[in-house]
Amino acid sequence: MRETVGDERAPILIDQEGGRVARLKPPAWKARAPAARFGELYATSQEVAREAAYLNARLMAQDLGDLGINANCAPVLDVPVEGADAVIGDRAFGRDPALIIELGRSMIEGLMEGGVLPVMKHVPGHGRATADSHVHLPRVSCGAEELSATDFVTFRSLNHCPMAMTAHVVYEAIDPQRPATTSPKVIRDVIRGEIGFEGLLMSDDLSMEALSGPISARTKAALFAGCDIVLHCNGGMDEMTAVANEAKPLEGVALKRAEHALTHLVAADEFDRFAAERRLDELIGGAA
Repeated sequence: MRETVGDERAPILIDQEGGRVARLKPPAWKARAPAARFGELYATSQEVAREAAYLNARLMAQDLGDLGINANCAPVLDVPVEGADAVIGDRAFGRDPALIIELGRSMIEGLMEGGVLPVMKHVPGHGRATADSHVHLPRVSCGAEELSATDFVTFRSLNHCPMAMTAHVVYEAIDPQRPATTSPKVIRDVIRGEIGFEGLLMSDDLSMEALSGPISARTKAALFAGCDIVLHCNGGMDEMTAVANEAKPLEGVALKRAEHALTHLVAADEFDRFAAERRLDELIGGAA
């Protein structure tokens, strides 16, 4: 694949969060705990939780690096609220933004020190959504001030993450017509503005049912809104061709952002995988 595009650093992405969102599964790969497990540890010991989240991410990076995968669509920095759809659920570290920031930082560090680029998601926040964006378009009616103080703060605090993924969610207080992925206002004013994210911005999967219209129109809308690149994940050849026809080669500021993101790729540190597995089991088991 990398020979085809002529770049040995070309990002190959995966969703490997742990828990129910894991593309590498037993028996070939070890099951990893969901993010919420580390949030539970945090209530007992913040230090233990941070170490466990770091080791878990570092071990994930080792698993991915063995295969040549160098980008992971994690961590989830969404802040779930009571009554929200379960699509996020235990994929989030918890409901406290401060906890999410601490453990999200640990996960980012673990992935990057293992030679894998993290992709924080789903900016600017999927936690309030009362629908699963895989099948419906969620709408959030919360006011802008509350969104800023809770949903946006996790992304703002970790805006140094090299890459981020948008949410297919409408924030009525900001743009009542379009979800973040296709909203120039949300991307310009919130993601690039208030949150201050300057890295490579990608859409969530364009084939999700939250978006409407032909896949070519979705591609064009996401790129026009300010996404640097788009994701299309179902593997259907007709749709892939339609997306590729709209997604022209990277240029300008989007190309600069992509190149800058790739500068964060470093060779993995020396690492004792077996000792780390034992320590992680000890931390999770000891606090269970």
